[in-house]
Amino acid sequence: MNWQQQAEERQNELLADLQALVQINSVLDESTMTEEVPFGNGPLEALNWMLEQGKAQDMKVKNMANKVGYIEMGEGEEMVGILCHVDVVPAGSDWVHAPFGAEIEDGKLFGRGAIDDKGPTMAAWLAMKMVKDAGVKLDRRVRMIIGSDEETGFRCVEHYFANEEMPTLGFAPDADFPIINAEKGIAVLEFNQAPAASENEQLVSFKAGHRTNMVPDYAEAVLTDVPQSTEMIFHAFLSNAQLQGEYTEIGDTIKISIKGKSAHAMEPNAGVNAAVKLAQFLNVILTTEHAKQFVNFVVTAFANETRGHALKLNFNDEISGDTTLNAGVVSYTPQTGGKVEVSMRYSVTYPYADKIAAVAQVLPTLGFTLAVTENSEPHHVDANSELIQKLSKVYERNTGEQAELLAIGGGTYARELDNGVAFGMLFPGEPDIAHQADEFVVIENLIKAAAIYADAIIELATKEEV
Repeated sequence: MNWQQQAEERQNELLADLQALVQINSVLDESTMTEEVPFGNGPLEALNWMLEQGKAQDMKVKNMANKVGYIEMGEGEEMVGILCHVDVVPAGSDWVHAPFGAEIEDGKLFGRGAIDDKGPTMAAWLAMKMVKDAGVKLDRRVRMIIGSDEETGFRCVEHYFANEEMPTLGFAPDADFPIINAEKGIAVLEFNQAPAASENEQLVSFKAGHRTNMVPDYAEAVLTDVPQSTEMIFHAFLSNAQLQGEYTEIGDTIKISIKGKSAHAMEPNAGVNAAVKLAQFLNVILTTEHAKQFVNFVVTAFANETRGHALKLNFNDEISGDTTLNAGVVSYTPQTGGKVEVSMRYSVTYPYADKIAAVAQVLPTLGFTLAVTENSEPHHVDANSELIQKLSKVYERNTGEQAELLAIGGGTYARELDNGVAFGMLFPGEPDIAHQADEFVVIENLIKAAAIYADAIIELATKEEV
């Protein structure tokens, strides 16, 4: 079967479906969250839209508490899982194309979720339809599991696995080709500073970031009782650092802001952390003790590098590379103290307990304490497994390239599977623009991925002879 040709013939269908899905603003919406709408209106709308596609194809469809659902085809006791998500991170700023416009230009479809993970989801969905329409006999059922809370905690798939069966093997089309068989551990570290003893602090407030899994692209602070030279020093700082920012006088206070560049937390160096940049400036200006302690902590811990050396959290291994830290949500008032919420992506062989103990020894001298609010352990699948061997064959025969095994700092649904990997859909050499402004998917590669996924479905859903 020439899946590439079939995918090309169905390009218009694929793009129309993807545009419809991208146009749904499926960011977690706390303002519309209820018991019946657990993650807000947008994520539920996107989930229900996908499930309606399954019903239209006469496949088995199930909605599980409006958190997660699945579309299933075929028969058999065993099951191939394809784990996708339809929620997205906030749009952020500095878009040229409308974040939820799904505009097509220069062979690309732009929009939040185009590559993470709505584009890959629709490629896998077209693959399921092509296999179904071809009438291929499969030994295992094929189930697309669709989450709506991947970007904000995996509560969707936690609900699925608490109530439904574990796939025999499977993949998440939510990362890179060829095959990702190792995912770093992901911990959310919350560094806290006690409230100030006095409210007579120069820093009235500081805030930056929306999610720990995004590099904050905007930070602002409100100041009082600062030197008259502050404005001049601020503009000199912006010029020297090649940054954009604003300085505004508001009564007896001054509001300053800095623009950075968003990026995925798995590689903070791909972005420019606005919170860190603003703290660097404030560290020069502020003199009151509590505020100075806050900005000094941010600068000491995160300004010079993202690998955690200053906090004794650094570690590297051959399987997965460096441990990384992203200061994703940063806030301060004298009344509440400072808070820095960090996404730590730690290596597969990371000595977790020893490292957490080590950072606890460092923090008292910096005036902060640590709480670990989330921790998802690393995930690794043996290279000799049926899953890896079959996906390697699929990738190599469809691309003519070696199926190199990779490790990432991002977390995909594959880590929730006993036997699962991330499989595409970014091809080698493609820029990773997930979580960035003007996120896009290359249409040619979307079609190519659909063909690969169709081949993978047949390969995985055909049991090995014993």
